Amino acid sequence: MRSFLLSAVAATVLAAGAVQAQGQAQVQAPAAPLLDPMFQDHAVLQRGRPIAVWGQAAPGAVVSVGVSQAQVQATAGADGVWRATLPSLTAGGPYVLTAQTSGATQTVSDVMVGDVWLCSGQSNMEFAVRQATNADTEIAAANDPNLRLFLVGRSSLPAPSSAPHAVGQWRTTDPASVRDFSAACYFMGRDLRRSENVPVGLIAASWGGSIIEDWLSRDALTKLGGHDQALEALDAYARDPSQGDAIWRQITQAWWSANDPGTKQGWNLPRTADADWSSIPAEGFWESTVPGLATFDGVVWLRKSVELTAAQARQGATIELGPVDDADVTWVNGKYIGGQQGWDTPRTYAIPAGTLKSGRNLIAVGVLDTNGGGGAWGPAANKRLVFADGSTVSLSSGWRHRVAAPLGNLPNPPRTPWIGGSGTTTLYNGMIAPLGAYGLKGMAWYQGESNVGDYVGYRRLLPALFADWRRRFENPDMRMLVVQLANFGPATGQPTNSYWAALRESQRTVVNADRLAGLAAAIDIGDRYDIHPTNKLEVGRRLALEARRLDGAVQPVSPQPVSVERAADGVHVRYASGTALTAYGFNRPIGFELCGAGDVCRFVDATVAGDQVVLASAQPTDVKVRLCWADSPVCNLYGPAGLPAVPFEAMIR
Repeated sequence: MRSFLLSAVAATVLAAGAVQAQGQAQVQAPAAPLLDPMFQDHAVLQRGRPIAVWGQAAPGAVVSVGVSQAQVQATAGADGVWRATLPSLTAGGPYVLTAQTSGATQTVSDVMVGDVWLCSGQSNMEFAVRQATNADTEIAAANDPNLRLFLVGRSSLPAPSSAPHAVGQWRTTDPASVRDFSAACYFMGRDLRRSENVPVGLIAASWGGSIIEDWLSRDALTKLGGHDQALEALDAYARDPSQGDAIWRQITQAWWSANDPGTKQGWNLPRTADADWSSIPAEGFWESTVPGLATFDGVVWLRKSVELTAAQARQGATIELGPVDDADVTWVNGKYIGGQQGWDTPRTYAIPAGTLKSGRNLIAVGVLDTNGGGGAWGPAANKRLVFADGSTVSLSSGWRHRVAAPLGNLPNPPRTPWIGGSGTTTLYNGMIAPLGAYGLKGMAWYQGESNVGDYVGYRRLLPALFADWRRRFENPDMRMLVVQLANFGPATGQPTNSYWAALRESQRTVVNADRLAGLAAAIDIGDRYDIHPTNKLEVGRRLALEARRLDGAVQPVSPQPVSVERAADGVHVRYASGTALTAYGFNRPIGFELCGAGDVCRFVDATVAGDQVVLASAQPTDVKVRLCWADSPVCNLYGPAGLPAVPFEAMIR
C-alpha cells in the first residue's frame, strides 16, 4: 500500500475540519498521488543506473523527489506530467521514496535497490508456481523479504491508456504472493538472489497463447512493415468498434477467398454436396478425435444440416458454436454471418433476418488451426441455434468435415488485431506501456509456440522486440534471455522438417546475433504429450545461468557449435575450445543428421572427440548438419552444468 501525506499546512486544515458552508461541513477530497502507480511500497529500483521517477502534479508545479541521500527536482508540464532522474545507487535498502510539492507529499516505504527483471511471454511463462513440479513444498518454503514480486494483470487495449493506472502490486515473497506468480520467473529470481546476494524485483507480464506481434509497440510494427492493414483496422476499432469490425471483415473474407481451396470450391455454399465428407465429433480437438488429423495444422471445413419449421425460420436467431481453435469463418445458407480468432473465445453470431428458411438449412464453418489443438472443440451441448422466443435447436451431432489445405500451403492468415493474445500490439498497450520507463536489468522471454507456423517471420520479430523494449525501458544494455522451445509433439523415427525445430533455430540465430542476449535450452525438459511441462525449476535455473554468463560470472554452459567443417575423416562439429561434451545413456551422441540438397536428411552415427563431434559417414553431396531436429527429438549430448547441447542447423564449410 502507498501512503499519501499532505503537507503540514494542508494536514492542519484537514485535521481541524475547518471548511464550513451554511453550518454544514464539506469533506475535502484526498490529494491525488504524485508518483506513478509503479512506485509503491516494497518496490525494487534498478541499481547501477540513473533512476527515472515520474508522476503527475498540477501544471507548472515544482516536484522534489528524494531517496536515500539523493534529492532532485522536476517541473510538471502543461499536461501535469513530471519526470525526474535520481542518481545511480548501489544495492541496498530499505529506503523511503518521497515526492513533494508545495501542497502535498507522497511517500513510498520499504523500497530496495537491486536488480529488476521483466518476465514475459505466453502460457509457459504465465504458468504459476502452484502448477509446477513439487508446488506444495516450493510454496511453503517461499519466504524472502528481499525477493519482490509484481504480477501484471491481463489487459488488452487497442491503444495505450492516456491516464496512469495501477496494473499490479509490489509484494514481498511469501507463500501467498508466490502461489500464482510465474514459476519460471520466480525460480530464476530466487536463483539470482542466492548467487548475487542483492535484492531482486520480478515483474511478470504474460498471456497464455499470445503471439509475439501482440507484445510489440505500434511504432515497432510500423518500422518492421507488413502490418499496415492490421494497424489501420486497430486504429478504426479504437475510435469505433463497429467501424474496425467492418474493415476487418473485408480483409478476412478476402484472405479466405484468395487462399482457401474450400472457399474457392464453394464448400461454404448449400449447393456443394458433402455426402463423401467424413463425420467428426461435435466436441474435442480434431487431433484427439479424428485419426487422420492427429498432427494436422491448417484449414478444415465443418458442415451440418438442420431442419427448421416455418415458424422458426421467421424469427431472429443466433448461432452458438463454442470456442474454435484458432480462427473461423461461419456461413449459414451461403451467407457469411461471422468470423473470429482466439482459440478459447466462444463464437456467438447473429443470423441476419431472411437467412434461415423452412426445411433444410446448411451451416458451414471454415476452421484454421495454426498449431496445437484444432477445431470447434467446446462441449457439444453448447452448440445450438437460439431463437428470439427463447427456443433452441441443438447442433450437438451430425457434423461432417473435409480437409482443405495444410498450413504449409497457406500464406500467413490475418489475425483480428484487437483480440488479446492473438492481436496486434494490444498486450504491449495494456501490460507493457503502463510500466513506463521503469528501470530494468533485463527481460526473460518464454514465447514462440503460437508463432511456430511463421518461423521465418520470427527471425525479424524477435530482434524487433529486443530493440522495442530496450527503447521502452531506456536501457540499451538490457539483457534479453530467451527460453528455446521445449520438446513437444509426436516422436518420429525418421528425419523430418519440423516447424518446432525451425522456430528453435530462429530463436538461436537471433540470440547469437545479440551480444547481450542469452539462450536457455529446454529441449530435454519438455513433455511430448503436454505443451505445458511442469519442471519450471530447471527452466529458472537455466535462465539464471544465462543471466550470470552475460555478466561474466560463469562460462558458456549450453554447448553450441562454433563451426561445422569438412575434413578427411568426415564432418567435424566444433564446440568452444575446452568444452567438456558428454553423451548420456549411450556410447555416442544421437540425433545428428546430415542433409543433402532439398533437405533430404538422414540420421548418422557420431562420436565425441574432446570438444568436437565427428560425423564419419559424411558424403560429398552433404551440405548441412542438424542436431535434434524434430518436434520431440531424443537428445543425449550434454555439456557443463548438466545442460543439453543446443539444437541447431548449420551449413557445412
